[in-house]
Amino acid sequence: MKIKRYKHARRYLGFYKNLFNFQEPHLVLVDGTFTCMALRHKTNIKEQLPKYLGGNIQLMTTKCAIVETESLGKELFGAAAILKRYKILKCPHREKPVPGADCFTELIGEENKQHYYIATQDPELTEHVHTIPGIPLLYMNMNAIVLEKPSKASNHYAEKLTKKKTKPSAVEKETLKQLKGTEEKSKVERQKKRRRPKEPNPLSVKRKKKNKSVQETPKGAETAGRRKRRNRSKVAKHIQEQMRTSDER
Repeated sequence: MKIKRYKHARRYLGFYKNLFNFQEPHLVLVDGTFTCMALRHKTNIKEQLPKYLGGNIQLMTTKCAIVETESLGKELFGAAAILKRYKILKCPHREKPVPGADCFTELIGEENKQHYYIATQDPELTEHVHTIPGIPLLYMNMNAIVLEKPSKASNHYAEKLTKKKTKPSAVEKETLKQLKGTEEKSKVERQKKRRRPKEPNPLSVKRKKKNKSVQETPKGAETAGRRKRRNRSKVAKHIQEQMRTSDER
């Protein structure tokens, strides 16, 4: 389960980094409900959260969140003491503190320009965060810190952003037209070159073979034939002379 939880966290962090430009250090706004749950299950937020998010973090809170946690009774003094260790952001409610959820919503605004993470167990604050795109939400599940999957508002914003990126601008359209024109010209030139008659390749041309009947006989065979004819004529002359001498007798 731990490996699966870390894999999901890496995937969701990649979503916020690529689409909403989240960078390190991770700025985490923490309220009293989150520290109270962590204290109950003996989870050290400062140690566990950097491991889970895989990078440097900066834990933050507000004076309003601390005052609200202290006002809930002695049982939450420990949670308030943990909040006081974090960086306290300046909020516009110094004179009249407001509930922590209201203070956080004002700090986030409508666009979350400061790229805050929200760490809370408050259902009202969670519901409000779901309506604004680009706000990572952290909560405690027993003793484990969990990064919630992106909300519907974040996914809807991501779809719009990808559609805008896929549509070419006016300058891009002009460059595409120019590229198409050059491609068409090059195609026409290639076709013209292909239509020209090609000259035969001298290496591919075969030489004519000579007929065997026309081929000359070798010199050695020619001389041997002449010698045989001479020898035959000599033998015939010798026989004729012997026959004449026998007739004369």
